[in-house]
This record gives sequence, structure tokens and C-alpha cells, in this order.
Amino acid sequence: MSSQAIFVLFNGLASGMAFFLVAAGLTWVFGILKILNLAHGAFFMLGAYIAFTVGGGWPASIWSFLGVALIAAAAIGVLGYLTDQLVLKRLRDVDYHYALIATFGLMLFCEGAAKFIWGTDYQAVMPPPEVDRAVVVGGSYISVYTLFVIGIGVSVFAALEIIMHRTWAGKIMRAVSNDPWMAGTLGINVPMVLMVSVIASFALAGFAGGILVPNQALSPHVGASFVLYAFMAVVIGGLGSIRGTFLACILLGLVESANATFLSQYGGIAIYVVLAIFLVWKPTGLFPAQGAT
Repeated sequence: MSSQAIFVLFNGLASGMAFFLVAAGLTWVFGILKILNLAHGAFFMLGAYIAFTVGGGWPASIWSFLGVALIAAAAIGVLGYLTDQLVLKRLRDVDYHYALIATFGLMLFCEGAAKFIWGTDYQAVMPPPEVDRAVVVGGSYISVYTLFVIGIGVSVFAALEIIMHRTWAGKIMRAVSNDPWMAGTLGINVPMVLMVSVIASFALAGFAGGILVPNQALSPHVGASFVLYAFMAVVIGGLGSIRGTFLACILLGLVESANATFLSQYGGIAIYVVLAIFLVWKPTGLFPAQGAT
């Protein structure tokens, strides 16, 4: 395999795992609540800003970096609880269009709050010193931070798979997703399950912000591009399907990397071609989900 192909492979996998870290919470909350949270990218952005503030912009070590990402996850999880109590809980028994409008307004509010608190200047964060270097793989220089993001993405996917398919909590969530009324008659506290699902979704967005903050220039609009790819992955993978979203993110990451390397004169058109193909060929996604899977 040529060094260029190796670079495309690793860069694509890193992009795919970055997309998945953002998309995981998005597909989780849709799988349980059947809500497309348009504010997801804004909370990813807030997680990045919180990590930037707590970490001081210059992580001392990989462990402090991970700790700061977990703090960002906890903080955004708290915001998720407040959002659920003040907004989403009130919209569960009404048409889903109202939830879309509410989350869009919430996105605008979060971006305005970020501008007020942190300003509009771009900020830069360096990766932890342990991963701020490159290694040679097959004759190609690969950033260790790239490998780190791939590892984190795979770990998050494995954790979600275990939770959803190997634990009692995951079985309860899937039961509520498939039939909330029946789950309630069996004694499951449906409102509690929904609330926990929202908090987990937001916490995943905050964690993604903390992990990916060195990956781009930090600004109040940083979540826009990530959430766009996340929405594409959720559509291609199957709404509510964690496995489908994971595979779709890998596909989109590889396509974007190959496009940037071999067809740079066409910008990022390849990824939209892939989306169009799936919308025509398999509009229900790779793994059409009846509930959270």
C-alpha cells in the first residue's frame, strides 16, 4: 500500500471517528425520543469552550486532557437536564415540528451566549504533549493525535454497544424507545428513562467537544460543520441506529479524505454525492432502526 493511500486511510478514519463522536449523542436521543436535536452542534461547541476554559488552552498531559473532556461532558450533561426540564419535556406530547423549532431557537441562543461569554475571536488549543507528534506508518507521517481520536471514537462506540445490548439499562431504554406505553404498564419509569437519555446525549456532545477542541479553530460557529456531517451520518446509517451511524461515519470520513487528496479541485462534493446515492438507493439507511440500537 502506498504512503498516500495510508495517509488517506488514517486521515479518513480520524475524520470518521470525529464525526461519530458528535453523531453518537444525536442518534442516541433520536433513537429514544424520536427528536432531531438541531441544537446538538451548539452544545458540542459549548463543550469545546468549557474544555478550553477549564484546561487553560494548553493541556499539561493526556490525563488532564481526558479529565477536562469529562468535565465538559458533565457540564453539558447538566445543561441537558435543564434543557429537558425547561424545553423538551414540555414538547413530548405535541407534534415533532415544535421540537425542531424549539431546538433551532436553542441553537441560536447557545451561539449568542458563547459570543457574549467568550467573544468572537478564534482560539487555538494544542493537543496534549504525548500526542502532539507524528509517527511513520508505511512511509507516511501520521499524527499521534489522529490515532488518539480513532481510539477514542472506537472506544465510545464499543461502550455504547455494551450499554445498549449487554446491560439492563440498555434493555430498558430500548423497551421505552419501541413502546413507551407498554414499558410504563410494566412498571418502568418512562419519564426518568427519557430524561437520562437526554442527559447522556448532551454529555456525549460535551465529551466530543472536549476531545476535538485541538482539532479545529475554536469559535461560536465551530459546531456547524461537525453537526452537518453528523446529520449526514445519522441519515445514511439509519435514524436511531448507533451501529449504522458508526459505519456511516467511517464511510463519510474515508470519502472526504479521498476527495481532499485525489479530487481537491472539486472541494467536498464527493460526500454529498454519497449522501444523494443513499437517499435514492436506501433512504431508510444502512440499519433502519425500530428504536435505539
